[in-house]
Amino acid sequence: MAEEGADQLRRWTADQVLALAPDASSRKAGARLAAPAPWSGTGTSGSAVWGLCAGSGGSPYRTVIDMAGPGYKCSCPSRKFPCKHALGLLLLWSGDSVPDAADQNPDWVTEWLDARREREERPAPASAGVADPAAARQRAERRAVRVAAGAAELDRRLADLLRGGLAGAEREGYGQWDEVAARMIDAQAPGLASRVRELGAVVGAGGDWPGRLLEEASLLHLLTQGYTRQDRLPEALAATVRTRVGFTSAAGTDAVRDRWLVLGRHDAADDRLTTRRIWLHGLSAGRPALLLSFGAAGRAPELTLPVGLCLDADLSYHPGARPLRAALGPAHGAPSPGTVPPGTAVGPALSSYGAALADDPWLDAWPVVLTGVVPIPAPTGWQLADADGVDALPLAARATPWQLAAVSGGHPVTVFGELGHRGFQPFTVWGADGVALPL
Repeated sequence: MAEEGADQLRRWTADQVLALAPDASSRKAGARLAAPAPWSGTGTSGSAVWGLCAGSGGSPYRTVIDMAGPGYKCSCPSRKFPCKHALGLLLLWSGDSVPDAADQNPDWVTEWLDARREREERPAPASAGVADPAAARQRAERRAVRVAAGAAELDRRLADLLRGGLAGAEREGYGQWDEVAARMIDAQAPGLASRVRELGAVVGAGGDWPGRLLEEASLLHLLTQGYTRQDRLPEALAATVRTRVGFTSAAGTDAVRDRWLVLGRHDAADDRLTTRRIWLHGLSAGRPALLLSFGAAGRAPELTLPVGLCLDADLSYHPGARPLRAALGPAHGAPSPGTVPPGTAVGPALSSYGAALADDPWLDAWPVVLTGVVPIPAPTGWQLADADGVDALPLAARATPWQLAAVSGGHPVTVFGELGHRGFQPFTVWGADGVALPL
């Protein structure tokens, strides 16, 4: 089993290792540590890789990586996951420069691995662990009343907007939207507040803003009406509405085990939070899944999965009309070599996006894999076109096409990304060699 795991791990490429880096500076620093000089006591056994890295202090940093997960541990003071030492050790190991220790793990490695296994096998806390169920129920009832009042107020504001004419929205500026968003926060409806801010950002942005404002206002009205009438909705759609309004949901208890191919990863940061999104594709069932992980401002989330590799693991989906978000359960081994994911042409991809919108009209985007597409420049911007030239999709405005175009070289490639009303945002490309390259 250990030899099998080692063979699989040797297939990791430098690009896949560097794709785990939380930021560009970690990537650069990790690459500098991918040399034997600062390392001592390195070894690998089973799913573990470890080593001692000389630092500025008197004692070397202890770095260990458990590829079954994967998980990272380093005694350095960095708050990034994985840190530069873990990246450097992985790069060293991917180049076959870490010796096989034949199960002779150092004690500090064994202790960390045992503690990690114990945490994974520990049963989850009982969901009935609420200290005072009656008080919790009363809090939930009070919040439901406040959110309903907020939704009703927002609906009145939208009616006033239409009654006064859209032209007036530009004259009054963004301040009115900020005030409405604050009211929604007071009503404990953060999802409504977020959509109100987006609504305010549309005003005056581009020549077609009145049409887009009307579209966004319609979706917001649909959401407030859905919330006030959720008792008449199918349970799955009602769960979607509550999530869009701002209620949190727990993952279901039914686990789905599959070989999950890691399609892509993207980090987005604001002043308070770093949000990491990792998309998966179940190779057996063909289901997509989205994992979310969060870190404090300036700190990368801990969940890190290598793009392009497969993970045999359990996933539990959150409820919804179109379940996508999931929680990662136990893994059944180290990540294994991945494959080029099955994909579709542009037409079927648009159909899948349309079907997802029919179930969840408030979706911003839907994950799709396009196969046999070529990036081409067009007068209005870059597009991804079917190789036969029948259909094409515009790339989203924030997409940078040059790396994608370089991998393609004018030939068809497989691309994973999100398809939304602003176009297609690519995240990973597979070229002729079948290797996943994060964009």
